[in-house]
Amino acid sequence: MTSTDGFEIAFDGAPIPCRDGWTIGAALTAAGVRSWRTTREGQRPRGLFCGIGICFDCLVTVNGRPSLRACLVAAAPGDDVRTQHGSGR
Repeated sequence: MTSTDGFEIAFDGAPIPCRDGWTIGAALTAAGVRSWRTTREGQRPRGLFCGIGICFDCLVTVNGRPSLRACLVAAAPGDDVRTQHGSGR
């Protein structure tokens, strides 16, 4: 991917293409990723649900910071996004 096309972020170590103005949730969804967190009880998979920051289903760990809403966080070149398990602590 060239700089005129966008940039990449990493999701659990795998490169994910991204464009300027996209959120992390948008980039993951565009790449076909449907789940990027597990619940505290039962470890059930979760991903993008409401897409507007209300439901907290899309929590991820970004650059070591847990519990960020993927639907609200703007993606930046080189972001290291990790699946969040449980409370992320």
